[in-house]
Amino acid sequence: MTFFNLQRLMLSQQDKKKFRAIGHHLKPVVTITGNGLSESVLAEIERALADHELIKVRINGDREQRVSTLAAITESANAIKIQSTGGTALIYKKALELKPHLSNLSRHN
Repeated sequence: MTFFNLQRLMLSQQDKKKFRAIGHHLKPVVTITGNGLSESVLAEIERALADHELIKVRINGDREQRVSTLAAITESANAIKIQSTGGTALIYKKALELKPHLSNLSRHN
């Protein structure tokens, strides 16, 4: 079993609820428009996840496009989708090197 799958199993419903509460006040870090998901957008998402751990992403397009784009993001970044509402998704990835002054999780504890 990969680290990604273990990480997904270790998130409890209580953790997800806490992350949704924190994420409610966040602004989207990245907006994905009609141009779709490029390498530079993926790199920015991975950088933001490494710094902040919990980020909000805005995805424009129809429902099928949003679902497939979000799946591509979580697969590429080895991240976990916490919540998806309309065109906004809340994504989490545990940082390998914690940066308390940047992490959305440690700033809200």
